[in-house]
Amino acid sequence: MQAPSHAPHKVAWLFTYPDTYEIGLPNQGLQILYEIVNERDDAVAERSYAPWTDLEAELRQRDMPLFSVDTHRPARAFDILAFNLSAELTYTNLLNCIDLAGVPIRSAERRADDPIIAVGGHCTYNPEPIADFVDIVALGDGEELVGDITEVVRDWKASGRTDGSRENLLRELAQIPGVYCPSLYDVSYDGEFLAEVTPRYPDVPAVVEKRTVADLAEWPYPKNQLVPLTEVVHDRLNVEVFRGCTRGCRFCQAGMITRPVRERPADQVRTMIQNGLERTGYDEVSLTSLSTADYSDVQRVVEETIDDPANCGQVSVALPSLRVDAFTVNVAAKIKSARRTGLTFAPEAGTWRMRQVINKLIREEDLYGAVESAYSQGWRRMKLYFLTGLPTETDEDTAGIAELARNCVKIGKQYNKSASVTVSVGGYVPKPFTPFQWFGQNTVDELHRKIGLLRDETRRAKGVQMKWHDPKATLIEGIMSRGDRRLGPVIEEVWRKGGVFQEWSEHFAYDLWIDTMAKHGLSVDWYVHRHRTEPEVLPWDHLSAGLHKDFLWQDWRDALAEVGLPDCRWTPCYDCGACTGYGIEHIVASATPPAGGSQGTGQDLTGGASVPVTLSPRPSVGSLT
Repeated sequence: MQAPSHAPHKVAWLFTYPDTYEIGLPNQGLQILYEIVNERDDAVAERSYAPWTDLEAELRQRDMPLFSVDTHRPARAFDILAFNLSAELTYTNLLNCIDLAGVPIRSAERRADDPIIAVGGHCTYNPEPIADFVDIVALGDGEELVGDITEVVRDWKASGRTDGSRENLLRELAQIPGVYCPSLYDVSYDGEFLAEVTPRYPDVPAVVEKRTVADLAEWPYPKNQLVPLTEVVHDRLNVEVFRGCTRGCRFCQAGMITRPVRERPADQVRTMIQNGLERTGYDEVSLTSLSTADYSDVQRVVEETIDDPANCGQVSVALPSLRVDAFTVNVAAKIKSARRTGLTFAPEAGTWRMRQVINKLIREEDLYGAVESAYSQGWRRMKLYFLTGLPTETDEDTAGIAELARNCVKIGKQYNKSASVTVSVGGYVPKPFTPFQWFGQNTVDELHRKIGLLRDETRRAKGVQMKWHDPKATLIEGIMSRGDRRLGPVIEEVWRKGGVFQEWSEHFAYDLWIDTMAKHGLSVDWYVHRHRTEPEVLPWDHLSAGLHKDFLWQDWRDALAEVGLPDCRWTPCYDCGACTGYGIEHIVASATPPAGGSQGTGQDLTGGASVPVTLSPRPSVGSLT
């Protein structure tokens, strides 16, 4: 790729991932925006990543700044430093990168000649813990947003960046739909509780709506996926087939905030695949989305990619995010014909009762049918992903995880004596804009107890291995996930005391976080473990993911009543709010819609029984609060 061309009239973006190059390079979001900006005549984009601790030490010792990997320009030479925030534990890395760039940490201390600090990504649906450190937050899809932001900053540069104009710039940026400027809002508290977040100026919106790209076909990016210089995670061609999800899993923030579903045309997908393979030399393509097997033309795209003579039968197709009720023998056979790799399924919970609570409407028969489809086509190992610490979870639900794994191994051994299953368990963290945003997260001790129970169960199961996420890291993630602006000083102090790369176990500093919370008079229990009430003002209430809050509250009550709601593509609209104004006509991707009436059916595509699910009426039930 040609080196980016800088010029005084161009807005210079430095897209930065606050983790290592190996982790950040494959990030599709940054690659898409990087390419879109570089296609403009009035802008230029480069990339940067968080330097590992040894490189950081060298940079600081030599008084060298954070720089771009494209042309090695210092970060301060750019107009906008834009960060993708996909995990809360990267917040201290965000501060570290800002500091290494030679930019004041706090937005209030920046002058007109300092770069604008912008953030986007799933974490920014509650940006309040980092509100003191960022200038603008981009909510939702960025393809159109980067152009709108570029035009405002371009005109500001042309005006000469006069003193005192930085706040005027932010006020103008705040007029762009999807742009939130935290410094333009006042926050007040009523004791421990948040009272309100209000704009300081009449021209600043009281509620910031997310930005949504209605037609993915208009944005066939990345056209030129970056090929890494060294080994990275997910080192393959990635092609996004659709965006959004209507399955309604109540624990899943991504599925809620990316609604509505927008599919990419199959012809465009095939073109992106073929052009990408030719350009990069990869022999593996990953069809990405939140639930790839739900894509309308998934089987045809897989077949045509593998059968394409230009690929000489050497191309492997990966389908991440497989749902067990949308995985067919035919698809398994086609993938297997190119290369047998491990498959990952995500039942999420160990019992049908628990899966009704979280609205993951998958029967055991669904899982076993999908697993048998795969084992019968030559796979030898499976990975099953589960959450623990979910609302209303009992020890029976936890033990059900081991039972599912044992039965999957038993199925596999009918086809291969070395069949195995790896159980991966993560502690559940409630997220904003989900029905579980009111739920009190399990304590560290309780998560340890549940993991211990499950570990004992899986040890007795031959062919089952178990991995789990550190409950202490889950706790710190929980603090940030639903926190408010009072956490800003905590994040800053942890960073100043060396707390970087907190997602990495060798650097994670649990005691430092807990001690710092206590030092600032903030209760971990209040932020993490208590259940919220319906009237409580939540830190993200002045932002909108397009979902009605009363819809989320009712879905929370339905969860407690163990009432499942089928995919809204198969049923009458639930009026969640996400599709308003987009004229969305949902496509049922992989199944025939069920017959009408008061009962819907979770379609089983793997040979198991259908799943009856009550649609209405919704009962009135008490909450956990």
